[in-house]
Amino acid sequence: MFEKLREEFVFNFIEGARWKYIVNGLGVTLKVTFLALLLGTAIGLVVASIRSSYDQNKEDLRPGLWKTLFKLLNGLCNLYLTIIRGTPVVVQLLIGYFIVFVSSNDTVLVATLVFGINSGAYITEIIRGGIMSVDKGQFEAGRSIGFNYLQTMRLVIIPQAFKNVLPSLANEFIALLKETAVCGYIGLMDLTKGGDVIRGRTFSAFMPLIVVALIYLLLVIIFSKLVGILERRLRRSEH
Repeated sequence: MFEKLREEFVFNFIEGARWKYIVNGLGVTLKVTFLALLLGTAIGLVVASIRSSYDQNKEDLRPGLWKTLFKLLNGLCNLYLTIIRGTPVVVQLLIGYFIVFVSSNDTVLVATLVFGINSGAYITEIIRGGIMSVDKGQFEAGRSIGFNYLQTMRLVIIPQAFKNVLPSLANEFIALLKETAVCGYIGLMDLTKGGDVIRGRTFSAFMPLIVVALIYLLLVIIFSKLVGILERRLRRSEH
């Protein structure tokens, strides 16, 4: 049995240096995932701040231009969340590549933008929940020591919200990592596509697909461990 597995491994990965499809695909997957996560987090912070600020202050806003603009901005954020969370990510990827960014030949950039925008919608609700969970007294304490609204959000509320939502953000990262497996729909040679190319060359499905699955599993385990370490350090910093 082990001899047969060894032969399969050599046939699928060593002969013709086909292992490069896996290595190069892994690099693309990690690049798209991390860049999309950074973009999604930035979008999430902005949209979550707008939505939570509107929810907390809409009753106190005086009628006028500022209230109208704030309401319009909140409405646009809600529209963004509805569209992104209401459509499959693979459809968004195809729309992004074949319609919105049709003039671009950079598939990595297109995938990063699409997955970043998609992830931003889910990160928005995660962060908004964290912001809303912070006691209102914290906001009042920030204002009492001279911080304006933006400073209070940035220096007092957001850091506390981040601690509360870290496990949920970790889950979103894991989901994002696995969602990038559909990058092959736009011809991007990611990890999954690399395994599929090997399968197409060797006509052997077991070894390349199992290896791809094991690599994804290993990445998820490593990241989960790192998040666990970070969570423990944050809990220690509270004491």
